[in-house]
Amino acid sequence: MSKDAANARTGRHMRWTGRALLSPAILAVTVIAVYPLVYIIAASFSKSSLGRPFSEWVGLENFASLLGDGVTLPSLGRSLIFAFPSAVIALIAGLVVALALDAAVKSGRVIRVLLLLPLMTPPVMAAVIWKLILAPTGGLFNNIGQSFGSTESFLFLGSSPAAMISLTLVDAWQWAPFCVLLVYAALQTLPSEVYEASQIDGAGIWQTFWRITFPLVLPGLVTVLLLKLVVSFKVFDLVFIMTSGGPGFDTTVSSYQIYRTALQTFDVGAAAAQTIAFLILVTLIVVPLNAVRQRMHREG
Repeated sequence: MSKDAANARTGRHMRWTGRALLSPAILAVTVIAVYPLVYIIAASFSKSSLGRPFSEWVGLENFASLLGDGVTLPSLGRSLIFAFPSAVIALIAGLVVALALDAAVKSGRVIRVLLLLPLMTPPVMAAVIWKLILAPTGGLFNNIGQSFGSTESFLFLGSSPAAMISLTLVDAWQWAPFCVLLVYAALQTLPSEVYEASQIDGAGIWQTFWRITFPLVLPGLVTVLLLKLVVSFKVFDLVFIMTSGGPGFDTTVSSYQIYRTALQTFDVGAAAAQTIAFLILVTLIVVPLNAVRQRMHREG
């Protein structure tokens, strides 16, 4: 056998070996990700319930209902209103705390663990705790207000826009430690030589931050923002426990509306159509942001 034929045979053998090794991963992705997506798309074109899936094919009827029900499209807008402020607040808080840790706590493992406690708290329990804190009767904040002479309780979760603001801040509080962890890790990768040179040149704290730290860590911040946005879009537990979508529909975000459609009215077909609309919205937000992130990493 010639050398070229032997090389070709070896190449084919390696390709088939690679495919064989990849096949379990491809099968897992197909079962875990592709099949549920195909099922949801198919269900969105059908009249389905929990007991009778795909009982009738209705074409675009579910999507037409989605456009005219007066609830689904506003819920998509509320998801945007919730996700962006929550992600930005958590990111800013994470950046501030990470900078403080980087400057003052070089080996403070205990403090870093304590900062992660909100993240380690089960979301349901965090929602219960904050619902009690924000309660109009007996809640901590209203008790403080009454101690300063306030005669009326403030409805943090029962009035608009206070309910959405409260949910946003609670979500940011819970996920800020996640941002701290990632931003702090990014700060640890910055080259020390640049900071030594800036000190020699007499740069102040703000000059060092805006001209060195922030530009260098910006790609990492965009990555953290992207991850937090995805998490914020999927929020459900806080809404379910704290407001149940109220007052009225003021905190009914898309994920909660999908739950109500699928598991309270049992209209799985309509819920599937709402899920497709939600997926399109998240894709339109995440894909451009991810492109910006990739461009920053390439240029960096």
